[in-house]
Order: sequence, then C-alpha cells, then structure tokens
Amino acid sequence: MSPFLHAWLKPDWPAPQRVQTVMTDRQGGVSQAPWDSMNLGDHVGDLPDSVQINRQRLQLALGARPVFLKQVHGVQAVLLDAASEDGMQADACIAVDAGVACTIMVADCLPVLLCDTTGHWVAAAHAGWRGLAGEDGTGVLEALLDSSPLCDTPPGDLLVWLGPCIGPQAFEVGPEVVAAFGDMDPAAAVFFTPLSQGKWLADLAGLARLRLQRRGVTRIFGNNSQPDWCTVTQASRFFSHRRDARVLGQSGRMAACIWLTP
Repeated sequence: MSPFLHAWLKPDWPAPQRVQTVMTDRQGGVSQAPWDSMNLGDHVGDLPDSVQINRQRLQLALGARPVFLKQVHGVQAVLLDAASEDGMQADACIAVDAGVACTIMVADCLPVLLCDTTGHWVAAAHAGWRGLAGEDGTGVLEALLDSSPLCDTPPGDLLVWLGPCIGPQAFEVGPEVVAAFGDMDPAAAVFFTPLSQGKWLADLAGLARLRLQRRGVTRIFGNNSQPDWCTVTQASRFFSHRRDARVLGQSGRMAACIWLTP
C-alpha cells in the first residue's frame, strides 16, 4: 500500500464498507515544478514519464484501476467496466463492478463523489460552473442523477461528498455566471457576493449543494465552503489552475476517486 494513501484526503462520510474513496493532493509524486509533485494530468505540459509514474502510484494505492476521462465541462456520464479505456469524453462516470475507480481530475473545479447506502454503485462528477449550471436547469449533477442505476435510487438513499475546489473567497466571476444559475433558480443569488461593478464572488460548493437539494438529496458531506477547502488559498496542499497558471503558466491536476471492493 502506498504510504501517501494515508496522507491524501480521505472523505469523512458514512459510506458502506465496500465503497472506498480518496482524493489526492500535491504530495507523493515525481513531477517537477510547477507540477510538483503528484500531477495526474497528461494535458498540462508535464513530462509524460512523470505523469505515468504518478498514475501508477495512484493505481497501486487504490488497488483498483483509475479510469481517466477527457473532461470537457459538459454533462455526459459514462458507465465504467473492466474494458473501459482512458480518454472517454465525459464529465461523470458510474461503476457497479469492483476493479475500476471512478476518477475525476480537478485543479479548482468541484469533484463530486456519490454512492448509495447499500454499496450497489459508485459515481463521480466534475463540476466546474459550466457543467454545474448546464442548460435549462440540467447540469452534470442532474444528468448523473437521471442515469441508471442512480435514477432507481431514492434520494434518501444517496450519499454525496464534495471535495475541495476554488472557494467563495477566491472565485471571482462575471454576470454570465450569475445568470447561468439565477435565471433558473432565484435562490442561487445567496451564493454570489457582489464586488466591484460587474463582478461577484461565487460559492461553487454552495451552488452544488443547492442543485442536489433541489433533487431531494440531503445527505451531503465534505466541502462546506470554508477556507480550508479552497484550492486557491491552500497552496501547499492543492493545485489551482487559477492561482498557478497566471504566474507559472500551468498547474497540475489532482484526482478524486471512488470504487467498490469485491
């Protein structure tokens, strides 16, 4: 077992025993700055050999194969199995079999892990503001909840964990983001704090909680929008594209993983 498995973020939630989860941070890899050190993204300019070693370390730590998606800030969900290959274009995934890990890469966007109380399935979603808002009120979380077998699970039997993301003290957005959420749900206004003319601070995790609650999901754990969950301000622990790319040109990627044991 990797010694870094104990150092990485372990979700604190009442998931069934066969449901396993972990969220990597910057530590435990071989990548050099500015990807130091546990960069898992193969599209951010890091050396391919370093990324491969880091991904191998992650797989060893999990005891299951992480499947890396090509995330495009959309709402598509895919079902993973033993034959699933890396690079499928989707922003959410589901697994009902052991051996493969639903894996979401982030560096400011919100990773969302889901399971049911019986441990029948696990799922994960990549929720930046575009994917979370979606179109006509259907974003990546709604699309995932409408996918089988999630759609057959009563909302009261759903468990959700929200991982670290850009926090409400750092996520400066324009009017298009406010409109993307507020036009569909006026209650979203509480998650935007006005700044100067035409700018707001947005609470991405809070918006995700609202979207989940609108679907009857109430058992939501993890990111409560407090500063210690913010990828931008917690520079020693988390990668942040918004923080790092401005200064260093690029940033690494972390992974949130959820999988079933036999």
